Amino acid sequence: MSRSEVDVGDGGGAAPEAGYGSPAPGPAPGPGHDEPVTRLAALDRVPPRITWQKLVTLPAFVAVVLGATALYLRTTELDSIARNALADGAVRTALLQQTELVAISTFFVLIIAIPLGIALTRGVLRRAAPLFVAVANIGQATPALGLLALLVIWLGIGQRAALVGIVAFAVLPVLSNTVAGLRATDPALVEAARGIGMSPLLVLFRVELPLAVPLILAGVRTALVLNVGTATLATFGGGGGLGDLISSGITNQRMPVLVLGSVLTVAMALIVDWLGMLVELLLRPRGLEVD
Repeated sequence: MSRSEVDVGDGGGAAPEAGYGSPAPGPAPGPGHDEPVTRLAALDRVPPRITWQKLVTLPAFVAVVLGATALYLRTTELDSIARNALADGAVRTALLQQTELVAISTFFVLIIAIPLGIALTRGVLRRAAPLFVAVANIGQATPALGLLALLVIWLGIGQRAALVGIVAFAVLPVLSNTVAGLRATDPALVEAARGIGMSPLLVLFRVELPLAVPLILAGVRTALVLNVGTATLATFGGGGGLGDLISSGITNQRMPVLVLGSVLTVAMALIVDWLGMLVELLLRPRGLEVD
């Protein structure tokens, strides 16, 4: 028997050569072959930004508190002074005035503090950043009631003096967080963006601001809560708001009026902070959530 016959007939012999029914081995995967898959798997592991607990827990708590307050008012005997102070029209007007004060003051805080914070991280104004932050610190360190009294002397009684005082009191957290967020941007990312031909304006809006969003929005949330609290003092300058109920309750020694004004103020602060949290979660860049 020839050697070729033994090689062909032996089923347990050597493996057949490539080209006779066996697929040729493919190229070995390179070191970066699995990186896209790993990245997608990491994104899949990121928990949802807004869970049902974040959506439900705080509003449910506020609803329980408001319900308990309503029950307290229904079961408490009110005299004519308390009934007049808690009339539907009076409470609704105070609530609308408070909302208006908070919304307008927050708008002015944003259009003042964020552009100013951006400017203080650019060019020659970079050196002036400590001075502007110090001035904002003075505005917040000044007692709100004393500042409001001075503004009433200057601007007269009404919402205008109250709004100026609220804005001066709330500028600092947004300004300082904007400056800190922009300064914390990785210089390598800025240089890479410039290297691919982005203009300074594009680098700001496409790279620096998105990365600074978490810090900026944290400052906005703080300012919102400050505005709700400070707006209650507008009553001492004729600005209205929920401070009217609180002041009336204290002056007339009517506990139900004081309780309602205080509870509504706290509830508004909690809801405003909750809304700010949701906006912060929605606007946070997705890549910052992946380790």
